[in-house]
Amino acid sequence: MRVLFVTTEMDDFIRVGGLAAVSAALPRALRAFTDIRIMLPGYRDVVEQFTHIHVLGHLPAMAEMPACTLGVAGTRDGLPVYILLCPELYDRPGNPYGDENGQDWPDNDIRFGRFASAAAELAAGRLDKNWAADLIHANDWQAALAPAYLAWSGRKIPSILTIHNLAYQGLFPKESLRRIGAPENSFHIDGLEFYDKLSFLKGGLVYASHLTTVSATYAREITTEELGCGLEGLLRIRSDAKELTGILNGIDESWDPRSCEHLAQQFAPGDWHGKQANADYVRKQFGLAVSRGPMFALVARLVHQKGIDLVLSAADEIVEAGGQIVVTGSGEPRFENALVEAHRRRPDAIGVTIGFNDAQARRIFAGSDFTLMPSRFEPCGLSQMYAQRFGSLPIGHQTGGLAETIKDGETGFLFERPSMDSFLGGVRRAFSTFSAKDRLDAMRRSAMARSFSWKLSAALYDSLYRKTLGRPTVAA
Repeated sequence: MRVLFVTTEMDDFIRVGGLAAVSAALPRALRAFTDIRIMLPGYRDVVEQFTHIHVLGHLPAMAEMPACTLGVAGTRDGLPVYILLCPELYDRPGNPYGDENGQDWPDNDIRFGRFASAAAELAAGRLDKNWAADLIHANDWQAALAPAYLAWSGRKIPSILTIHNLAYQGLFPKESLRRIGAPENSFHIDGLEFYDKLSFLKGGLVYASHLTTVSATYAREITTEELGCGLEGLLRIRSDAKELTGILNGIDESWDPRSCEHLAQQFAPGDWHGKQANADYVRKQFGLAVSRGPMFALVARLVHQKGIDLVLSAADEIVEAGGQIVVTGSGEPRFENALVEAHRRRPDAIGVTIGFNDAQARRIFAGSDFTLMPSRFEPCGLSQMYAQRFGSLPIGHQTGGLAETIKDGETGFLFERPSMDSFLGGVRRAFSTFSAKDRLDAMRRSAMARSFSWKLSAALYDSLYRKTLGRPTVAA
């Protein structure tokens, strides 16, 4: 079974959010079942990491989208990676979606229309003479039009679209329809039109054979007005037709404190001296005072969705109760600035690094006692899984993947509403547990014993692939 996995991030090369971790781990777990290949845009950070990219074919210009070239290379462990080479679209500073100031590129419609259209051509066997896809697996709005381009060209290749976060929809003016070569008759309420704008994500929701999202709870939540982002009606139709499935993400095997090479000291459940060594390292790195109180971690994108404002509002109570807060992440300037200011006010108790470094994040999880996750919504979430594996008990809003992966009172703490009072209730429960060492020990052991392996997720995706293709499921 040949599957083309179309994504704009992959941990091996370039990362903005959780999509990168999924794109690195899920295809590798699926190799036991499928001939799976990745497709990425040829960002500067991607191209520079290969010593050689073998050119396979060329795509002519289409509408206002420039001509481009498709190349192929491989990861160190042999996973094939197709790279769309078009320097004028992808060889830029900044991140995959915007400039160094965090502003979206104004031609993102062309950048990702070109990417999705090229994915459709590759899947159809037009670019690699030795390979074509039985199924295309597109991820998020940037790749969501790949199923649409297949349909518009009359190609009946089945497709899966995974929604990693419904809030990011790829909205553009109606004029983008012409710029990306989409047919005029696709702009209507049952097509790409969304409140008189063109929605890349909606195109995928309409044209993909099957939709998935990254937890069963989120799959239900996005069919409601509260979390459906205006697309709940369409999603309810797909759900009622059994064409929307929630499959929980996993985390890779490197998240094991007994063997993780990035830690100040490796440790096993019960080895709290090893965990303390990581706490001491983190306190020293962030310039925090020596403390016998709990350390709270915040490892997240610093955006409204993640409830950063709730953490800022709770910071004084946490510090006054003897706690410390360690933050790493980047995002909206208002939150970055507010966190830096909180650090300036209490440098002994609040440590902040703007930016993300995987090794540092691992040490923070390993050294902290609790991880703050007051997300307003959370399709899946990975930090709560990382935290549990490293003995940091997550404090999370009971939503999406947090509700599925945190066992309240056993491996972490869930609170009901994304409000200050509800969040502080979870924080106070954490303080109470920290004071009861036997209970803290038991909860840490339970959390560290959790398995969030990709193997189960991969088996569920394989089964869904086969069902979509009308093939029987086979054992790995």
